[in-house]
Amino acid sequence: MRNNSGRAWPPYLGFLFLSVWLWAAQIAPAYAESSSCIDDAIRDELNARRRYRGVQKRLFQKAGRHELSVMGGMYAADLLSSSYLVGGAYTFHFTEDLGLEASFGYTQADSALVRIVQNDTSFTAVRLHTNVYIYEGHLLWSIAYGKLRWFSGTVSRFDLFLAFGGGVTDNQTAQGLTGSFGLGMKYFFGDWFALRVDLRDQILQQELIGHSQIVNNLAATLGFSVFLPFDS
Repeated sequence: MRNNSGRAWPPYLGFLFLSVWLWAAQIAPAYAESSSCIDDAIRDELNARRRYRGVQKRLFQKAGRHELSVMGGMYAADLLSSSYLVGGAYTFHFTEDLGLEASFGYTQADSALVRIVQNDTSFTAVRLHTNVYIYEGHLLWSIAYGKLRWFSGTVSRFDLFLAFGGGVTDNQTAQGLTGSFGLGMKYFFGDWFALRVDLRDQILQQELIGHSQIVNNLAATLGFSVFLPFDS
């Protein structure tokens, strides 16, 4: 073997080049395999950390459980005076995110003066005082859940949910179908007890002294729930 100047390369240089080439050919696969093992170990560790920091299994389980609720609050009607509202509900949670609720509410429709203006004439209706019964069913959809730390340091878990449904409002001024939607929040304590806050908008047709109108009656309640069975 000769270089560019025409001189021959020393024989030992060729032997050295061949030795280096053979050594590199042997060490490269082993190095690649070692690098692959290191990469796999790093990936497994990162995945483990991600699973630890990610979404955890819910400590308060609702799926397959029955919920009994007692509630009370305020009922604000469009055409009538605001009044108290008491009621109860039964909910079956067939998944962690979805539940079917049947509820009953009682309030009073009260109005001392109802002034109606029609065709440039006006008159005042008589005093109205009647019982109101509300029967409804809702689909509850839990859209988010999290943790809340109270002043004492106690940590409770909560659900934020939407409600879609309807039913019947039975009183002297309205006896017909009622559409209902709203939102609510439940705070869970222990394995079977929860506080709940609900806000519902009830849409129905109401009639007073021959005047019919679509109204939005608001119901805001605070209550508590017991879950069965007691162990989640």
